[in-house]
Amino acid sequence: MKFVISLVLLLSLFSPWVSADNFSIHYVATVDPASGLAHVEIKLQGQKLPSKLTLMTDPDRHTSFASEQPLEITGNKAVWRPQEPASSLKYEFVIDEKKGKKRYDSKVTDDWAILRSDKLIPPIAATMPRSLSSDAELHLQLPKGWSSAAPYDSEIKNEYLLVDPGRRFKRPKGWLMLGKMTSRKDDIADTTVRIASPKGLNTRLQDALAFIGWTLPDLKKIFPDFPPQLLIVTADDPMWRGGLSGWRSLFMHSDRPLISGNRTSSLIHELVHVGTGIRGDEHSDWIVEGIAEFYAVEILHRTGGISETRFQETMAELAEWGTQSEELLTASSSGATTARAAVIMHEVDQEIRKASGGKASIDDVATALAKQRGTVTVKEFVSLAEKTAGRSLQSLQSVKDQLAEEKPLAKEQREAKPPAQEGTKKAVKREAKDKD
Repeated sequence: MKFVISLVLLLSLFSPWVSADNFSIHYVATVDPASGLAHVEIKLQGQKLPSKLTLMTDPDRHTSFASEQPLEITGNKAVWRPQEPASSLKYEFVIDEKKGKKRYDSKVTDDWAILRSDKLIPPIAATMPRSLSSDAELHLQLPKGWSSAAPYDSEIKNEYLLVDPGRRFKRPKGWLMLGKMTSRKDDIADTTVRIASPKGLNTRLQDALAFIGWTLPDLKKIFPDFPPQLLIVTADDPMWRGGLSGWRSLFMHSDRPLISGNRTSSLIHELVHVGTGIRGDEHSDWIVEGIAEFYAVEILHRTGGISETRFQETMAELAEWGTQSEELLTASSSGATTARAAVIMHEVDQEIRKASGGKASIDDVATALAKQRGTVTVKEFVSLAEKTAGRSLQSLQSVKDQLAEEKPLAKEQREAKPPAQEGTKKAVKREAKDKD
């Protein structure tokens, strides 16, 4: 018996899963509309803290860094070395960011602010023992009369408990709606959905909430790990005239129809992005966008929003548009390429259903990709689709041929390419193709 007790004690000394040391992170953001800035402070507290934190900053937006602990600023990196038992880092964040010449994907006015918290707090690489993990909160200090909406639980006004499964150093993610706002909220298919917009806009929040109540249950059959919370932020000009997805959240311009004249849905498209959580590499953005655009039509079809005739007409129109796509295997899918990709997804779906006798479909492929999340490659997608079908797919043969001819980008080329933005070109192109 003594031997067993001694063995358990000995194993506990070397097992990282037996116990873990926690430290706290308090992200405090004070929004100042007059200056257009958010004054940010990251406060750490604990008996053990990370030995080094590397913030991947945007020098045009993250400025005026200050800390009592060692701090090195080089280019787009801020290397901070916290010290126990408490450390803090301060900086200023420029809220306004243009997307194109006249539109914004981040904006502050006298009455409201719309931005992404994962831009407010940039990506952070933490050097710390495996046993160390964090509890994190976001505190928003806002002008009088302002309130906030974020894709997190909140027991105290403007304070949010951060969750980020699998991450030991947690940071905020997703869209924020701050200011004098109007919102609607409901529980739909086990997801708490909130739609918020600046107060005074003629936004049909209840219409959008009803539309989600109609379509989200079918989406969740394909993406059962769809997040338990969803925030939708909507506003009019000068915000970006399209949709942009984020973590547990998305932005949608208030002028975008729930169902476009060409019988696709920008809102469903972005909901699919939220549900899959996948991103493309230098050859596979068409997969990410093609799946989203296919289901933007397919979910309407399945739920009775459009007839079989209208569905077939839409796929034919997408096929015609797709002929304008010059290249499929790219890092950023244009509108024509996304249309072409949606048609490929439809063809893959039909071929899988035929090969499996109706026992499988592209739903199984999409579900598996959403389960994996992260970056999807062309090779992985083809392999998964053909495994689901139980045989080689003719609809993907040209893709395989193109992939065989492609030369992978050198590391320095990949790092030099800017990351593809969600919902950019495709939204503008889709708007141009809408019919009355």
